[in-house]
Amino acid sequence: TEINQKSMDVDAVNQSAGSGSANKSAVAPTTGSSSSAAKPFVLKKWNLVAMWSWDVQCDTCAICRIQVMDACSRCQSENNSDSCVVVWGNCSHSFHNCCMSLWVKKNNRCPLCQKEWIVDKIGR
Repeated sequence: TEINQKSMDVDAVNQSAGSGSANKSAVAPTTGSSSSAAKPFVLKKWNLVAMWSWDVQCDTCAICRIQVMDACSRCQSENNSDSCVVVWGNCSHSFHNCCMSLWVKKNNRCPLCQKEWIVDKIGR
């Protein structure tokens, strides 16, 4: 009887300790060894595509309603697309310089926020 009880104790310990580790060891080999598995596909060619935009809150000129990365309607009609630059105000709003120069002659305020127009930078 003494031998039977010892073997039963060992079996009980193996079952309680082995139930969790047996499941872990059974799962580990199936998910862990990816080096021997075949690759699902091979990358042969890679075409990169990129987009850019102005770093502004709104990318449309509020005066002429054309995107700031394009030339304004006046510069497009005169074929001066290269000379059409963007002007940023101290309020961080941006407009075409052509549009804003006409606006400032009548009203020295930003068309969007109505703050006094102070030029922060001019450029492309």
